[in-house]
Amino acid sequence: MRVSTRGDYASRALLSLALRDNRSTPVSVRDLAERTGLPQPYLEQILLTLKSVGLVQSKRGVGGGYVLARSAESITLADVVAAVDGPIVAGDFGEPHADGACDHEGQCVLRAVWGDVGAHMREHLASFTLADMVDQARGNAPLRRTHSAAMP
Repeated sequence: MRVSTRGDYASRALLSLALRDNRSTPVSVRDLAERTGLPQPYLEQILLTLKSVGLVQSKRGVGGGYVLARSAESITLADVVAAVDGPIVAGDFGEPHADGACDHEGQCVLRAVWGDVGAHMREHLASFTLADMVDQARGNAPLRRTHSAAMP
């Protein structure tokens, strides 16, 4: 899996909002763009998507901007990536044993493996909340892992 630019930018924007630690004071798009180093026009599009799925709320007018719609403890990286990129999967290969998915040699086994890889990616991203990343950014706690990061 490769996290898209949209997924990365959305994660950075939401982490910046979470670091503000105040869900009642909106942050303007311009301020958020400056704080994160993200291009403002692209950030505006991403924030509209995040608003449509209920991860942020907007407030209009003077002093308006965006705030988290939920607590940082309840928003995971899986939520963020899925909101802007769609379902987290290792590939769009269909379900094993459905609609002729196993008509060719070895396909059924590989489709099951890719499905398992997608499930692990979703589980891993779901193990990180914005609150976890805020703690890490402030030097309070290491990020937790669902599996060993050791490479062979």
